Amino acid sequence: MPKVGMEPLRRKALIDATISAIGERGSLDVTMSEIAGRAGVSSALAHHYFGAKDELLQATMRHLLSELGTDLRAALHMAATAHERVLAVIAVNFSDKQFRAETIAAWLAFYVEAQKSPAMRRLLRVYARRLHSNLMSGLSKLMPRAEADHAAEGIAALIDGFYIRRALKDGTPNAVSAVAVIEDYLETKLQQHKTAS
Repeated sequence: MPKVGMEPLRRKALIDATISAIGERGSLDVTMSEIAGRAGVSSALAHHYFGAKDELLQATMRHLLSELGTDLRAALHMAATAHERVLAVIAVNFSDKQFRAETIAAWLAFYVEAQKSPAMRRLLRVYARRLHSNLMSGLSKLMPRAEADHAAEGIAALIDGFYIRRALKDGTPNAVSAVAVIEDYLETKLQQHKTAS
């Protein structure tokens, strides 16, 4: 008989093991058996908690989204101005917790999988909408809505681009340099708005 309260711990261990396995492999080409072994549980138990591998992968993506959302809400709560809100969104995406090699690899693998998986595509749309909304919560107070929308798209593209470059190990993008480039883009957009006003 399973121990009471173990299910959430084992589910979390399986999700962590999935992120680790994807990070090491660089793709979603991992087996339930491999993931279960990393989590210290049997394959049967992994299937019991998640069913098929696709369900575990979706749960892992939802977990990453949830962690990012929690971190963003905390950062936005601390922001005192509209400008600080935008800076907070940028910073959270490159925090030590988010910009880790295995997490980045998982995000890239999920983007690839979303090309053929409607469920993954839906989750990535949720991510994109949340990112846009969080950026707009600050940008829309700093410039007209159309300009803010354009700046939010640019910032989102830069964030995704740095994740891709880091996952592919193309050069050495690090969190500090990534944040600096994106903040420079933001300041350019803000200056353009001031000059045009």
